[in-house]
Amino acid sequence: EEHMDLLIKAAVELTTQEAPKWEMIAARLLFLSFSVKLEETMKKCGITSFYEKVAMLTKEGLYGAYILESYTKEELDRPLIGVVSAHSEIVPGHFHLDKVAEAVKAGIRMAGGTPIEVPAIGVCDGIAMGHIGMKYSLASRELIADSVETMAMAHCFDGLVLVPNCDKIVPGMVMAAARINLPAIVCSGGPMMPGIVDDTHKSLSEMFEAVGARKAGLIDDNKLYEFENNACPGCGSCAGMFTANSMNCLCEAIGMALPGNGTIPAVHSGRLQLAKHAGMKIMELVEKDIKARDIITEASICNAVACDMALGCSSNSVLHLLAIANEAGVDLDLNVFNEISAKVPNLCHLAPAGDTYIVDLQQAGGIPAVQAELSKKGLLDLSCMTVTGHTLGDNIGGAYNRNPEIIRPVETPYSETGGIAILWGNIAKEGCVVKRSAVAEEMLCHTGPARVFDDESFAIEAIYNGEIKAGDVVVIRYEGPKGGPGMREMLNPTSALAGMKLDKSVALITDGRFSGASRGASIGHVCPEAAAGGEIGLLKDGDLIEIDIPNASINVKLTDEELEERRKAYVAPAPKVTSGWLARYGRIVSAASKGAVMK
Repeated sequence: EEHMDLLIKAAVELTTQEAPKWEMIAARLLFLSFSVKLEETMKKCGITSFYEKVAMLTKEGLYGAYILESYTKEELDRPLIGVVSAHSEIVPGHFHLDKVAEAVKAGIRMAGGTPIEVPAIGVCDGIAMGHIGMKYSLASRELIADSVETMAMAHCFDGLVLVPNCDKIVPGMVMAAARINLPAIVCSGGPMMPGIVDDTHKSLSEMFEAVGARKAGLIDDNKLYEFENNACPGCGSCAGMFTANSMNCLCEAIGMALPGNGTIPAVHSGRLQLAKHAGMKIMELVEKDIKARDIITEASICNAVACDMALGCSSNSVLHLLAIANEAGVDLDLNVFNEISAKVPNLCHLAPAGDTYIVDLQQAGGIPAVQAELSKKGLLDLSCMTVTGHTLGDNIGGAYNRNPEIIRPVETPYSETGGIAILWGNIAKEGCVVKRSAVAEEMLCHTGPARVFDDESFAIEAIYNGEIKAGDVVVIRYEGPKGGPGMREMLNPTSALAGMKLDKSVALITDGRFSGASRGASIGHVCPEAAAGGEIGLLKDGDLIEIDIPNASINVKLTDEELEERRKAYVAPAPKVTSGWLARYGRIVSAASKGAVMK
């Protein structure tokens, strides 16, 4: 800072000389290195054309590199739009994203821009479930955010169209957009259609539950094979209100995606039409200089939480909204979720909470219809700006509920409170999360003996071996962000319990996470986690756990003195992973109550 004036003088002199191109680029890098303070200082000194001059000279220097890739000068004179595509051949929800990205690029060209496609990684949670691969899923969200930031900033894109579809890819990309604050729009790949088994719609959750049913001898191999071949019939994010579809819908709710983004099926022509419109719309956002943080605000995040409660989204949405808010500079904590849940009714029981799917929600009017219902009671801030270039109020002006069986009217909801609840107590002093709308009525209040496991695999083995009985409370710990590391989803144990008809009599508590496809009294994100010294690490087999979801509490029936005595004798286990990216992630990740973002 003490040499700032000298740096400014040197940079200005450099831009006024007939210097080699590399020096012009050096000046640009110098500007970027001190952008905030330089801009303030230049304004004070009346140097208003510095940025424009350096940017112009730098762009000339970049022409050579882009022309090597066959771009013409005419293309490079237009806004350069990064199209970040997570297309791959491993994720069922992503293997059609090449088509979506091409449609986006067509829209950008129609509106006068130059699209440049760059890649993003993506983990398939369904394939990674139940083994070490799941440790990488949540951690990959941070890699995705960092890589999108890297590609956008390194190549000076003027705007971004983000093309994700599944689980951690969606929030990772939105986090990056909020972080770098460019004009950006999300265009997801769309939901999968439900499959059909025994003339009934099915999806991924029933596939996993069929495994539990087979273990319990309730179905045979032929029936399991039928589920394998029919439950997930094609491309798209799995058909229920699981994590991927939750986040795709919430991208609409927060204002970062066009109406229909969360609900138009992957295989419908409307999905590619939406992609073309997204490509055209990003050009308008660039022209009007509407950036991600103009859209992602405290008010729009609260709108997203309200829609989350009405829809009954995945409990993972809490984790991701916290992370997105962090990148946008918005102070969001777990208390806000319960405050909004107390006011916002639950209007939808989509799978796994019920037997309807995202395609049904689309036919009922989609997210705009849900927002129209909530607006009847003033539960949304309709003044929030969206990527349409208009306010939320403008967007839903003509929306209405086409099917009150799919979207309950706000006057006659499934429940007067939202679909997600945050619980607190002496084993979750910093909170934990449950998808209340997917919990059977008889399990909303439950007291039972703890069955404690220090790894998901041990719990699954006990469930499959018939060691878990009605009334038990299964506790799986050392699966949090640090302890896992990676905070694995627990779809296998919840599906096994459901398949064995124990989901209405057994609760499951973990410092890990649950899949959006999980149902039952599945309470996750327990904070502090065991590896951070949380009380969940002090539990023993037989301890009585008291769960009271309506009153937002969860406790072990032990006194503070008893817990303190156990803490004195506590010996922390050795880390499960000691090398590679996961070990590094485990050292720097924050608590789930903070969004499990890297410090």
